[in-house]
Amino acid sequence: MDFPRRGFLTLGLLALLGTSPVSAEPASIVVASTTSTEQSGLFKHILPAFAAKTGIAVKVVALGTGQALDAARRGDADVVLVHDRPAEDAFVAQGFAKARFDVMYNDFVLVGPKGDPAGARGTDITAALRKVAAAKAPFVSRGDRSGTHSAELRAWKEAGIDLAAVKGEWYRDVGQGMGPALNTASALDAYLLADRGTWLAFKNRGDLAILVEGDKRLFNPYGVMLVDTDKHPAVKVKEGQAFIDWLVSPEGQASIAAYRIGGEQLFFPSAGAVRAP
Repeated sequence: MDFPRRGFLTLGLLALLGTSPVSAEPASIVVASTTSTEQSGLFKHILPAFAAKTGIAVKVVALGTGQALDAARRGDADVVLVHDRPAEDAFVAQGFAKARFDVMYNDFVLVGPKGDPAGARGTDITAALRKVAAAKAPFVSRGDRSGTHSAELRAWKEAGIDLAAVKGEWYRDVGQGMGPALNTASALDAYLLADRGTWLAFKNRGDLAILVEGDKRLFNPYGVMLVDTDKHPAVKVKEGQAFIDWLVSPEGQASIAAYRIGGEQLFFPSAGAVRAP
């Protein structure tokens, strides 16, 4: 008996591919983001809700903000979620994204030994850093071009401190993420600028405590951007935009707000309008 031509071709293809048709791979995107969003536990909290709603899996590449933006510039990510507003604005101006969207904010805090040998405790970050530098008290810097590192460098500059001229053995540049930097500060009883979210999730605090908080200059906004296909045509626009739309939707914003450690909220939704804490 002769098979119809279409049936013959179908059987031939199945023979080449196996005994059953190949199922389509599930939709997925790569998000380059900061270590703070991962190490704080935020992504573990919100991504299952996004995947359940959309069927889109998210692979997070956690880097310092500068490195995350570089990965996106190379086309190694579909979406970037970071926290360095000047660098984000430059990313858009350079044509790597068409727009930036506010997602959330938290704040930076200066942590240090509970005994506070430099006398830095208070609500003024610039005054605190001047005291740390004057005392040459141990200070740990991420030194990794992250959003936190950029904020730290801006704070030193606003304090009128020329780091290149004054830093010595007291200033430890570790070139690592927030978690390892906190571990180093804990081991050395050193001062450190940290984002509050990672600090709240950090367990190995040793003798460290928050010494400076509440300064408006420590406000820390996060933005999200879809990498532009004009630069990288392989970007998964539909899936990446779906992730951004969900983050800034009432559902996504509520999921961000619901994430707490020890009853304390780590990130505050800001889609639509950013307010300083």
